[in-house]
Amino acid sequence: MESAKSNINGHQNVIVMRHGDRMDRFEPLWASTAERPWDPPLIHHGKVRAFQTGQRISSQVSFPVHRVFVSPFLRCIQTAVEVVAALSAVSSIDNSKLKVAIEFGLCEILNSLAIKSNVAPKDGKFDFNISDLEAMFPEGTVDHNVDMVYKELPQWGESAEGFRERYVNTLKVLAQKYPSENLLLITHRGGVSTILYKYLKDATKRLVDYCGCVDLRRQDGFGESVDFEVVTSHGVSFREHNVPIHDPVISQSPV
Repeated sequence: MESAKSNINGHQNVIVMRHGDRMDRFEPLWASTAERPWDPPLIHHGKVRAFQTGQRISSQVSFPVHRVFVSPFLRCIQTAVEVVAALSAVSSIDNSKLKVAIEFGLCEILNSLAIKSNVAPKDGKFDFNISDLEAMFPEGTVDHNVDMVYKELPQWGESAEGFRERYVNTLKVLAQKYPSENLLLITHRGGVSTILYKYLKDATKRLVDYCGCVDLRRQDGFGESVDFEVVTSHGVSFREHNVPIHDPVISQSPV
């Protein structure tokens, strides 16, 4: 895709988003009969929430999304499919050249804190059929020329320090690779939390709801020394009193 300049006074914009509502959190018995119990799909409401979040992004931001990068887990893929459909349906912002790519660096934390040992693959190998996942997106939207930041998935037993470094590095590398484009990264709760803590630079405990987002921006220059700032967030609240971390009028969401 031909690079399109960001239209916000020379800023690059990146939205980091959590996936929608996952099946195993609402159907406790689902995992007991599932072929891939560690890779749940979305429930119907999760797909609706994801589509509505795409609509919110289209209506509340003043820039087009040029590229979507997504974790290979099914719940993230299905979320991205709905978001891409919503973005593509809105004519007020040109998303006609929107491109999608799967990125291993955005995957779930591969340890027993995020995936219970009794549902994880016994050999520690998480297999994904990338061609089948790419086929879920509308024709022409998948960019097959994109090289993943992380060519392989992390090893099972990934450390907390390791996954935090992975998420931050993935964001930085992708932003640097496409400095004149606005990005949407669809990942997991740990990814959104890590980026939020990194760029707000405090250790306040927060809750990230399904489809919760952190909106980042950085100024012209885009060198290693130019860092992101958190502009706003949606579906993110303080853990202690469940109050949105940004002004509720700004971060109000229809989902």
